[in-house]
Amino acid sequence: MFTQSQDTHPEAERVQIELLSKATTERRLELGLCLSQEAMAIARHAIAEANPLASEEDQALLFVEVTYGKNLADRVRAYLAGRHR
Repeated sequence: MFTQSQDTHPEAERVQIELLSKATTERRLELGLCLSQEAMAIARHAIAEANPLASEEDQALLFVEVTYGKNLADRVRAYLAGRHR
């Protein structure tokens, strides 16, 4: 059997796919949102670990830059600079 994941046993993957296919749309959306939130939390934690001296705001801006690009991060920085005056 061809598997989607190299680190998941084929039988475990088969069960996962079966459970997902039987899940309601609401449940699949809930699982997707949970995975997205977890990925974001892991990324934020990694940024904080790599930049321990940066302020929370600077760490958040680094997250925006890594996730959405420098252009958006620069625009958010400019917006925040205008608010802090």
